Amino acid sequence: MPVRKIKVLIVDDSALVRQILVEILKTAADMEVVGTASDPIVARERIKETNPDVLTLDIEMPRMDGLTFLANLMRLRPMPVVMVSSLTERGAEITLKALELGAIDFVSKPKIDVAGTLAEFSDEILTKIRTAAGARVVARVASPILGAVPAKNSADAVLPAVPLSNMLCTTERIIAVGASTGGTEAIRELLTELPPDSPAVVIAQHIPAAFSAQFTRRMDSLSALSVCEPEDGQWIMPGHVYIAPGGRHLMVERDGARYRCRVSSGPPVNRHCPSVDVLFRSVAQKVGQNAVGVILTGMGEDGARGLKEMHEAGAATLAQDETSSVVWGMPGAAVKLGAVDEIVPIAKMAAAVMRLMKSADVPAVAAARG
Repeated sequence: MPVRKIKVLIVDDSALVRQILVEILKTAADMEVVGTASDPIVARERIKETNPDVLTLDIEMPRMDGLTFLANLMRLRPMPVVMVSSLTERGAEITLKALELGAIDFVSKPKIDVAGTLAEFSDEILTKIRTAAGARVVARVASPILGAVPAKNSADAVLPAVPLSNMLCTTERIIAVGASTGGTEAIRELLTELPPDSPAVVIAQHIPAAFSAQFTRRMDSLSALSVCEPEDGQWIMPGHVYIAPGGRHLMVERDGARYRCRVSSGPPVNRHCPSVDVLFRSVAQKVGQNAVGVILTGMGEDGARGLKEMHEAGAATLAQDETSSVVWGMPGAAVKLGAVDEIVPIAKMAAAVMRLMKSADVPAVAAARG
């Protein structure tokens, strides 16, 4: 019996971009382009005619902008949407708004020479369409590009493994968070529920460099904590959140009884930079049982092994549950590895983290395992 193909509708006001996307999708045996549309008005009729599984959607289009169309779509006929975004500050801001409205993910449209460069993103586009086709669509009310360096599959490429017994004692607490597809909204929900006196939070979210600064500013405007993209060597302090800059790894380094951020432009790990495995390994080595590890919605397995190392170092570990995840790839992989103490809905994640962050609870996790 033939495998059912993913039906894709392409919505973009550029005839060239539509043509290139059609050609890219034709190379995938598991996909079928069921139609194209030059604007949302035409797209509405194409959706009724073709009943697509996934929509690719441009943001800036005539007659109706992409955000307005997306908001209406998620209200009236929720379906998986992959945004096609421009690499501009305004494009980043609008893309994050689209993710808030319910888009599954996005790909970045080059500024110039579209015909010559968009094809380079064919693997990314196809992968994200496949992910979207199997993702859990969550309608919401408004309130990663691969590098040129060959990807590694182990955090050893950036941070070698060391015996955990080398760790010194300290009472400073750190919350380590990793996420990918669907993670920008999961992180928002987590950070907006954490109190201003929360222990420091370090985050690795798979996101391109052109979008990470805007994402960080958005989180800073919404959270009671102070949120930033750290500089290399920056002190880690309670009440602050440090989000890895796009295209760079974030690690935690011990400096006496305190911690610093280490920011590195090392090779991709698990196809990603920043990598969750790299962050989690550094937290396992330098923070140990004084940390809580949180792995959120995301495609693939990045972070699962790092969370396992944190677990073995005595840290409490949490995974977002399948029902509230857009994609249960990363959390599911961590659960399968035995790296997770608790599986928690995203709506209850902040409360679970703060419960475990209480000074009496964190060491008790390791003691209970022993």
